[in-house]
Amino acid sequence: MIERDYILVVLGMGVVTYVPRLVPLLFLSRRALPRWFTEWLEYIPAAILSALILPLLLTTGVPRHLDVTTPELLVAIPTFLVALKTRSLAGTVLAGMFLYWLAGQFL
Repeated sequence: MIERDYILVVLGMGVVTYVPRLVPLLFLSRRALPRWFTEWLEYIPAAILSALILPLLLTTGVPRHLDVTTPELLVAIPTFLVALKTRSLAGTVLAGMFLYWLAGQFL
């Protein structure tokens, strides 16, 4: 692939990524949304994050099967408790990194 093609691919990916974000912003930014809709939108990041993380924490192997003894899950539980207790993103990340390192030493 020549350099011009790479540039066109990158520009195309940028357009494909940017347009779906721009269109709702243009149409919805000046409108008052119903309260139930804004409350529903607030749950989307947590739902997406859960959908991405939970399969990695609860399953292992090929084909994937349920395994509740993975080190990642054993580290995630106390990290989640630290997050609930401290409400600090930086503290939670540091605790999670430390616990994951600690789990690597002993498991």
